[in-house]
Amino acid sequence: MIFAAILAGGMGLRMGGTDTPKQFLTLGEKPVIVHTIEKFVINDKIDKIIVLTPQNYINHTNHLIEKYIPDKDDIIVIEGGETRNDTIMNSISYINKHYGIDDDSIIITHDSVRPFVTHRIIEDNIQAAKKYGACDTVIPATDTIVESINGETIESIPVRDYYYQGQTPQSFKIKKLFNLIYSLTEEESNILTDACKIFTLKDEDVHLVEGEVTNIKITYPYDLKLANTILEDIHD
Repeated sequence: MIFAAILAGGMGLRMGGTDTPKQFLTLGEKPVIVHTIEKFVINDKIDKIIVLTPQNYINHTNHLIEKYIPDKDDIIVIEGGETRNDTIMNSISYINKHYGIDDDSIIITHDSVRPFVTHRIIEDNIQAAKKYGACDTVIPATDTIVESINGETIESIPVRDYYYQGQTPQSFKIKKLFNLIYSLTEEESNILTDACKIFTLKDEDVHLVEGEVTNIKITYPYDLKLANTILEDIHD
């Protein structure tokens, strides 16, 4: 089976000026999270969509799905975790308990605040995960990358041609991801920033999938303004 895990566990503290998590803010005429879920609902290869939110937003999320998404039978809302990887583990635990996991089971993990993910990106993730076992959506770095360890002076300026900006989805064969997570040491667990780093820590290959510059992550107030502009362009 193929599962999509929509990661909406964060509280969006960097958005500023609002107590509402950024995934529930309005984009156009609907909440950001609804735009994101809709991109996965229309893909007929995905068997189940698991939306992971803070515990006190589960009922609210279910209400939004009921209100905006007619084809909602394959959407499940459950509680996320304290960290991104905890949230992913919650989704895997739910899948294992209710559906079981075999060697071909795939999970597509995606930020709830990237509402402009395309059908092509999702399809490419599914194919890459099936073929390689792990993939990450990226775009080439356009700015010069500067490394500074002390935050005051430059250590090095790497060759930009070798660097990419990570997006989501990140997609995996579930059994492989599950086994790698449980093989991590406490020290390795403490330095994790996303699921792909689990693979790199264990010297496992992660295939690159081409992203889109419009596949933005809504983190700051400016991002929401930009997202509304992108949405207007799509509808024009």
